[in-house]
Amino acid sequence: MAEVLVLVDHADGAVRKTTSELLTIARRLGEPSAVFVGTGFDTAKEALARYGAAKVYRAEAPELTQYLVVPQAELLAQLVADKSPAAVLLPASTEGKEVGARLAVKTGSGLITDAVDVQAADGGVRTTQSVFAGSYTVEATVTHGTPILAVKPNSATPEEAPAAAADEVVDFTPSDLARGAAITDTQPKAASGRPELTEAAIVVSGGRGTAGDFGPVEAFADALGAAVGASRAAVDAGWYPHSAQVGQTGKQVSPQLYVACGISGAIQHRAGMQTSKTIVAVNKDNEAPIFELVDFGVVGDLFNVLPQATAAVEAAKG
Repeated sequence: MAEVLVLVDHADGAVRKTTSELLTIARRLGEPSAVFVGTGFDTAKEALARYGAAKVYRAEAPELTQYLVVPQAELLAQLVADKSPAAVLLPASTEGKEVGARLAVKTGSGLITDAVDVQAADGGVRTTQSVFAGSYTVEATVTHGTPILAVKPNSATPEEAPAAAADEVVDFTPSDLARGAAITDTQPKAASGRPELTEAAIVVSGGRGTAGDFGPVEAFADALGAAVGASRAAVDAGWYPHSAQVGQTGKQVSPQLYVACGISGAIQHRAGMQTSKTIVAVNKDNEAPIFELVDFGVVGDLFNVLPQATAAVEAAKG
């Protein structure tokens, strides 16, 4: 059975949920092999084995954390040349897409980004994507080289399949090019206690209808254990940070549940959340375009609806 390489997304060995999703997808295509770059492998090993990584290629060196995405692309290119995998899976994050693009150039392979489903098909790999601002859903395959696939978070439910996870230390030295993209300074983000927006299973977003008061949106999100997003209108007005913007020019999200509060549903916003599994909207305008897209809609003032919903969620939690 051909190997499928999965780039491990982690923070000092703490494996993120995106990796367990990718390992689950990899088992559909072949035998998952994780690729670990950085430090903290002892912390990561158990989680990788739990989700089916039969082998782990690791380049564990503190210096590798001092550079941007080039070392990951170089190491993956080395493994593609040595192992001839059936596919390479990466998270469709900003970093993951950059690694994928560099890897595609280095190996002369096709790259597909923002896949929301990946399946084995006719001896190859078939992906599903949402394109042209969410106007169309397409299926695509890579016809040249090794399929390199950047997959959106929440595209698969992580399923455990314990494996031995034998690890193999890879002899790898970053090139001068990699060293040229060194990190010179970092600024830690203030911790909000909420999940990362692009990885969250539930996202509650506010728009122009909040009139700048995101209190009810945040309270409802916290009751659900959700991330908080915002429309472009809200962030342009200075009501919420730009880092929380969901949309074509913001972040792309694909949670299990997306709740749009006071958001009209312009195409720019829809492009960033249209692949969500279940969509709920709260808007007092019953002709708002967002209602064309939703699975469930509530016509009402969010300042009346959300506090009641929050109370009901809290009561259900006991």
